Formats: sequence, C-alpha cells, structure tokens
Amino acid sequence: MSRQPESTPHANDPYDADQPLRLRCSCGQDHAPAQHESAMAAINAKLEASLMKALFPVDSVRRRFLRAVGANTARAAIASLVPMGALQAMAQEAGPLEKKDLKIGFIPITCATPLIMAHPLGFYRQQGLNVEVVKTAGWALIRDKMLNKEYDATHFLSPMPLAISMGVGSNATPMNVATIQNTNGQAITLANKHKDKRDPKLWKGFKFAVPFEYSMHNFLLRYYVAEAGLNPDTDIQIRVVPPAEMVANLRAGNIDGYLGPDPFNQRAVFEEVGFIHILTKEIWDGHPCCAFGSSTEFIQKNPNTFAALYRAVLTASAMARKPENRELIAKVISPAQYLNQPETVLTQVLTGRFADGLGNIRNVPTRADFDPIPWQSMAVWMLTQMKRWGYVKGEVDYRQIAEKVFLLTDAKKQMKAIGQTPPDGAYPKFTIMGKVFDPSKPDDYARSFAIHKMSA
Repeated sequence: MSRQPESTPHANDPYDADQPLRLRCSCGQDHAPAQHESAMAAINAKLEASLMKALFPVDSVRRRFLRAVGANTARAAIASLVPMGALQAMAQEAGPLEKKDLKIGFIPITCATPLIMAHPLGFYRQQGLNVEVVKTAGWALIRDKMLNKEYDATHFLSPMPLAISMGVGSNATPMNVATIQNTNGQAITLANKHKDKRDPKLWKGFKFAVPFEYSMHNFLLRYYVAEAGLNPDTDIQIRVVPPAEMVANLRAGNIDGYLGPDPFNQRAVFEEVGFIHILTKEIWDGHPCCAFGSSTEFIQKNPNTFAALYRAVLTASAMARKPENRELIAKVISPAQYLNQPETVLTQVLTGRFADGLGNIRNVPTRADFDPIPWQSMAVWMLTQMKRWGYVKGEVDYRQIAEKVFLLTDAKKQMKAIGQTPPDGAYPKFTIMGKVFDPSKPDDYARSFAIHKMSA
C-alpha cells in the first residue's frame, strides 16, 4: 500500500504525515501497527511508574515496598486501581491538540481531588497534555488569573462561572463549567468554646467565615441560619477568609466558626481548636461545591485540547468515587506540592470515618463524593440564591444562563466516549433541609422564604 501524504495530518488518518512512508497504527498513536502491543505496554508501564512514585515519593521506601511484595503483586494492585483500558481508549480518540502546555489553577482543598490527582497519576499526560497544576492562594486570585488568561482552565467554586459570565463582581466574561469536582465535602465548624451553643438560634452576633461570596459555602450558610430564623445580613457577620487561614482565625478568636471546605474542618478537630457542628450533606445531600471549567473563548479556540482535559478529569472523578480508592488518593494528594496536609486528616475526610471534636467517631462514607455531573438545575438553584440575597437584581433568565454556563451535554458526551454511563435528564429536583426545589419555578422558590432581600 502506498499513497501521497497530505499536507496536514489528520487525527483519524492511519498515515503519519510527518513520516509519509511509515504506516501509522489504527489506534491513532505514533507507532506502527506491529509495535502496538509493545507501545501500549510501555504506556502502561509509565502510568504504573507514575502511580508508584506518587504513592511512595521517597525512593528508598518505594524500593523496600517492591522488595517486600514483589513487582508482580505491586503491578496487580496498581492495575486494580487505574483504569488502563479506559485510558488506552481515551488516548485513541482524538483530534490534534491545539495546545499541549497548560496551566490549571487549584485551591489546596479536597474539593479539587480529581483535578489534582490527575497530575501525579499521569491522566493528563496520557491525553498528550503537559499540565502544570498551580496552587493558588484564594478564589479572587483564581478569578483574576482566568480573566487575565494566565490559567487555561481552573478549579472553580461552582457559582463563580455563573457570576463571572453575568458580570456579577467582575467584568462579564463567558465562563463554562465542564464538570462538578465534588459533591458534599463541606461542614460548619465552630470554635470549641461554643460546644454549648449547638442550636443555630443561639448564634446571633457570631462571626463566620466563608471562602468567597459566590460560593456554595456562603449560600448554604445563609440558607441554614435563615431556616433557624436568623437574618444572615443583620444577625450574624459573614466575612471572606481564604480556606488555609480559617483554622488560624478560629484559634485566634477572630471568628466563631466557618462553613468551609475540607480538609480544614477536620484540621480544626485535628488541632483541637474546633468541632464539626454539621456536615453540609446533612443540609443538602449531594449538593455541588467546586467545579472544573474554563473560559468559553479557550474552549472555542482549543476544542480538542479541552476534550482531552475533559477525559482526564472524568477518569479521575470515576476513580475518586470508589470508596476502596480513598486511602490511596489521600496518600497521592497529601504532599506539599498539592494539599500539604497530614495524610491522616485527608483519610478521615475521604473515607468518612472521622473524629468530630465532640468525642465521637463518626462513619459517613459519603461525607465527600465526586459525582461530576453538572446538572443545570444546580445552576438554577445557585441563581435563585444570588437573587434571594440581592447579588443580582431584576429579571433573571435562569434556564438560559444555566444551559449556557453548565456544559451538561458535553459532559454526557465525554462520559460516553470513555465508556462511562451518563445519567438521563438535565433538571432534577433537589431537597434542601426538607424543602423541595423545583427548578421550573425559580422565582417562586426564591420568594417562598420568610427571609430574603427580593423586592415585592
């Protein structure tokens, strides 16, 4: 067989245009068909080596482990954790990448687990991407770096792309949510001196911290205290504090508590300065928190690159959802370049077996989860809370904004592409503290509360 090479290589072309006399493998990788098995074995070996290095970053410890269990046993254990078949399938799908060197921002919290773990476990590299995951100090900086195009994609608080796209709190710039990074995974933590004030009706005058105004933390804290009859704008104070500074502020007495991300709820218990009052899953089980996304401009200019990012993060989410992987993941994301947290703290968060600071050991396996589906009804709920508390004024086209920002169709398509089963629908109802949210009646819902800031 022979043919003249085309001037531009194509993703599905079995011939390598840069080497016209060489038959390219039908899997799409840069090797000849006869080399397929050995090439795939080499890719798997690199992935195994990446995972082993992530698990045991100290060379001497890694060597002792391999001597103790044997290479075959170690390989079998890794194969049971890393979906090699799915990774190979993902690598085979695909158009040429428009951009390979990427910067992705993240805040060092467990909400970012899929985005972070995809780095040491080689999921980005398997997609042909050279990704730098950049630890970032706070959410305002994440927003600014996305607006300034310093980051290609990022860890978002899930309401942030809605707010930025609408020009709330910043210049209007279209942003998109590709996946939800985590569900549940937050808590209200109070200072130890308030162990006798477990009833939120007693919190008048309390000072609370949240990580950002446009956050599920802010909206859930407001919802919770309002249900107890307190006005969050007049009866308590809510201030923005970066997650990493929450424990220190609690210890210093600058705040009475916070609704914050883990691991900092568990870290307060670990350091014996606070206790877990309530997990947010007890307010809304399955609520979204953080998201993975990018600017609409980046996606439009780099569709193949963005699809590759999608596949890497979805694969990480699928791995993170399995309870049997949680202890391993805690080990992978605990080092200094990622969360820089004690492994025991992360293990308590991710496995859901934890000390609550009140003398109890609790077992809540779904304390944190990593369901990636960006339901558009989640976006509508967030918009109702922005409306309820006066962050947006006037008429809001809830469905239009939700469908423009939350890329549910794309998420389902990419899940299917890597062999996952996407769920049906787009607008499921949710129950928050016993009250059903119907996304088809958002303004009625926002006005149904006794405490709100909406005009009559």
